[in-house]
Amino acid sequence: MTGRSEEAERVIRTLVVEDDPIAAEANAGYVRRVAGFEVVGVVGNAADALRAVHSTPVDLLLLDVHLPDGNGLDVLRRLRSAGHTADAIMVTRARDLAVVQAAVAFGATQYLVKPFTAAAVRTKLEAHREYRARLGTAAQVVAQADVDDLLGAVRGAPVPAGGLPKGISRESLDAVVGALGAAGPTGLTASEAGAVLGTSRITARRYLEHLADTGLAVRHARYGGTGRPQVEYRSQPGGVAG
Repeated sequence: MTGRSEEAERVIRTLVVEDDPIAAEANAGYVRRVAGFEVVGVVGNAADALRAVHSTPVDLLLLDVHLPDGNGLDVLRRLRSAGHTADAIMVTRARDLAVVQAAVAFGATQYLVKPFTAAAVRTKLEAHREYRARLGTAAQVVAQADVDDLLGAVRGAPVPAGGLPKGISRESLDAVVGALGAAGPTGLTASEAGAVLGTSRITARRYLEHLADTGLAVRHARYGGTGRPQVEYRSQPGGVAG
């Protein structure tokens, strides 16, 4: 009986807050596929999010910033004012530094920028699960190393030597892989990938070139109109991001 109770306590009860029904169901599905997490609700606006947290035990919010009746930052602010300490992973297309700064100030532990993949969500959730596990086993924080260890857990482990090169993040790489997969056999140019991901052509090209160099994408010449052909990148079947 004790073992079952302890197992239940380790489950991280997660509320998904997203106004797009398709995206909401996808996000809930991503959460359900990660061990140790339970989706306790899926809501589409700020008012319902606040009601859900007040009426249901919630440990973590997967919280969209842009909502039809407000925004996720205001939800987080009001929860903190009411004394709720649930953690939050903010979800948005915004790349404005002020939004990120406000999210951190209101207690968001992590940030997901759309579009993202199931792998990106899994990475964030697994880091959060490790953070919660360390909190549960730490009797007392007694030294700088203990604090650094906890913060390192929630932020995710740094990329080891021989991993991703400088300037390439795992989250953005997963998003590029997802965009290429969605494009199918037509592929994407750097400009098209940048438009899909909300980044510059130069940034998108850096990621596409990395995928091509590592065998996860292939380069093709795209002819059309006048002038030099464009470089088109297509997903390589069987490729797995390292």
